[in-house]
Amino acid sequence: MTELHKNLIDGEWVGTDGVENINPSNLKEVVGVYARATAEDTKQAIAAAKAAFPKWSRSGILERHAILSKASQEILARKQELGELLSREEGKTLPEGIGEVTRAAQIFDFFAGETLRLAGEILPSARPGLTVEITREPVGVVGIITPWNFPIAIPTWKIAPALAYGNTVVIKPADLVPGSTWAIVDILHRAGLPKGVLNLVMGKGSVVGQTLLDSPDVNALTFTGSVGTGKRVAEASIKVGRKFQLEMGGKNPTVVLDDADLKVAVETVAQSAFFSTGQRCTAASRIIVTEGIHDKFVDALCERTKKLRVGDALAKDTEIGPVVDPSQLKQDMDYIDIGQKEGAELRTGGNRVNKETEGYFLQPALFTGVTNQMRIAREEIFGPVASVIKVKDYDEALATANDTEFGLSAGIVTTSLKYATDFKRNSEAGMVMVNVPTAGVDFHVPFGGRKGSSYGPREQGKYAAEFFTIVKTAYTAAG
Repeated sequence: MTELHKNLIDGEWVGTDGVENINPSNLKEVVGVYARATAEDTKQAIAAAKAAFPKWSRSGILERHAILSKASQEILARKQELGELLSREEGKTLPEGIGEVTRAAQIFDFFAGETLRLAGEILPSARPGLTVEITREPVGVVGIITPWNFPIAIPTWKIAPALAYGNTVVIKPADLVPGSTWAIVDILHRAGLPKGVLNLVMGKGSVVGQTLLDSPDVNALTFTGSVGTGKRVAEASIKVGRKFQLEMGGKNPTVVLDDADLKVAVETVAQSAFFSTGQRCTAASRIIVTEGIHDKFVDALCERTKKLRVGDALAKDTEIGPVVDPSQLKQDMDYIDIGQKEGAELRTGGNRVNKETEGYFLQPALFTGVTNQMRIAREEIFGPVASVIKVKDYDEALATANDTEFGLSAGIVTTSLKYATDFKRNSEAGMVMVNVPTAGVDFHVPFGGRKGSSYGPREQGKYAAEFFTIVKTAYTAAG
């Protein structure tokens, strides 16, 4: 019998019924069996977090520092094992999985340091005889709902600051990838967190997620996922007056100008569009290319795309792992069909790939002859499907890049300081990359977008304090 991985509620591992977690590289392999929380389980987890908050919010900074540091050290020591777990359940390649685990360790280490850097201000008042103190305090019970595409990094960059700043947590990971979050919660639990401070409730969004949304005892809710669900989070949070933070979709552009280094442009775009199977909110699926370099760039990118090695996530020579599950694969294939019906040319890829094991393998697809009004250029596909849009010059490229309801990440490939500088200033995206892939940001800097991609304060780095704390202003009379 496969061991049941249980939910963590009020410091106890609980649960009786579980579901199998299937490897998308090998549909016959069960990664593990993970419990499903009920609505009542979730309510108990929220109650436990509420009860634990008063003491944890006033805990010493050295206690928080020690726990987060210990978690960081164990994660790093187990990066190979945890990376394999991540790759088996989500499908990204093993180097990508290990890289994500390493990033999680770095995030915990950073926020361990932040516990020692909590600061405020003392200011003179405009009124004689008064001093003013400005401090930050924890929000309370933080609900966390995370997606399946970064099953260790995203839970980490939400859990770590929440705990560092003295909040208590109830986390619901994506139903597809419970294993990675379970492992992180287990590490933190054994690192010495008091009972009730961190609670894990795995299960369906319609049950667990909805219970979190409906509870007035959840003081803040941070969500990463689809636009539709993000809107539901916002509506529910407004009803109960809670603080909320949303990271949602992207339809990110990469601009390639005539003066670009061709090799740099091809590799930058290939990594932006197709690595991690294109299942990144920061992936560049709109490739906007000026007419002077268009034809030779497309030819070179086609050749690079054809050579991308699709296969088992754990295989040494794999560059592109499987799509995460059958519903996402169907969505990818549907959009490939839509693109062809809209009149775009499928230059390469877009076909299922047969391997030694049965899995959701898809050769990356590249469309040309795309206009920015086509559905494949406007709607987030969330798979290894990219569209090349031909434009006249830089001005048209910038306008096309900004012509989207999203604004998460944007890139440009150019050797011109003038255009790079102008793009950084005028791109309507939260993150801008020059001559590097659009996906991938450092653990100590802010992450987030504009327009329909994000709502609320930025995640990661010291900017995380804006969401996970409340500012208090206190006046004291002299004498």
